[in-house]
Parts: sequence; C-alpha cells; structure tokens
Amino acid sequence: MLDATLRRVIDPPLDRIARRLAGAGVAANGITLVGFAIGLLAIPCLAAEWYGAALAAILVNRLADGLDGAVARRTALTDFGGYLDIVCDFIFYAGVAFGFALARPENAVPAAFLILSFVGTGTSFLAYAIMAAKRGLSSDVHGRKSLYYLGGLTEGTETIAVFVAFCLFPRTFVALAYVFGALCWLTTAARVASARRGFG
Repeated sequence: MLDATLRRVIDPPLDRIARRLAGAGVAANGITLVGFAIGLLAIPCLAAEWYGAALAAILVNRLADGLDGAVARRTALTDFGGYLDIVCDFIFYAGVAFGFALARPENAVPAAFLILSFVGTGTSFLAYAIMAAKRGLSSDVHGRKSLYYLGGLTEGTETIAVFVAFCLFPRTFVALAYVFGALCWLTTAARVASARRGFG
C-alpha cells in the first residue's frame, strides 16, 4: 500500500549509491545474493533471541533489496535478475517467521499462519504477473520492474515495518503475526478480485 509513496523518498539516495556501485562494476545479482545471505543470518539470531542482531540483518537485507534494482536500472534489467530477486525475497520473508518459531514454542502456530499468509500473497502476486505478461500488460507505478507489480494492502514497506516491530517488541509477535497475516489474506483476496476483473 505504501511502496509507491515510499519510493519517492528512498529512490534518490538509492540511485546515488547505485551510480557508484554500477561504476565500480558491482553486479545487481551479486547484491541480491549477498543481501539474501545476510538476511538469512536473521534466522539463527532470532532463534537465539538476539533481536538486535536479527534486526540489523533484516535491515541490511532490505537495503540490498532496494540497491539491486537501482543498480540493475543503471546497467541492465534482466528477467533472471527479477526472478532471483523475487525468489530471495519470499524465502527471506518466510525465514524471518521461521526464526521466530524457533525462538519460542508459543510462536510456532502464529509463525506457521504468517508463512501460510505469505504463500497467499506470493502466489497471487506472481500468478497475476504471469497472466499480465501473457497479455502484454505493464505498469510503472512502482518504478521500472522486470515483471508486472500488482500492489496491495501488505507490500514490502508494511512487511518491513512489521519485521522491525517483531524485533523491537518480540513479546508482541503472536498478536502481530495474526493481525498481519489476516491483512495478507485481505491483500490476496483483493488481488484475486483484480484478476477476476482483468482476466475474466
């Protein structure tokens, strides 16, 4: 919901950094993979309840997620780059929930619900992109992307905000996971409705 608005704020500094990285020959896919590896470090940190370290890993991952696209737009947007970015994003999102499940037994069911919710948002997002590509549709509301980007109530900005809240206030994980998971299902339902209108 907030991604398009936030882009106007974060794109200029990301573009400045991306210009230097691209000039130094840093590849967008390399940034994706390094960011992904750092993001996965959040899982053992969360399991050990090192919430500060986990938060740092999450934020570095999200910074890399913004930089890889900015570098790609300065060099070359590729289908594989877009594919790799999406795959790494959804594994990372599920990994954070999994880390909280490992931290405390009472987190396990809410974490499983959150992962299930991510499956809903992920599949509704990607399936829509496939059908949009088949019909030659495009959108630049969220900037130039390698695939059709259909927004929703719970996008990247909202997910990051919830992950930060999880780490800063870990005792609220159960309640927040259920609330955010429910919002993810509203996003999924809205996307299915959009697909019905657009592809029906």
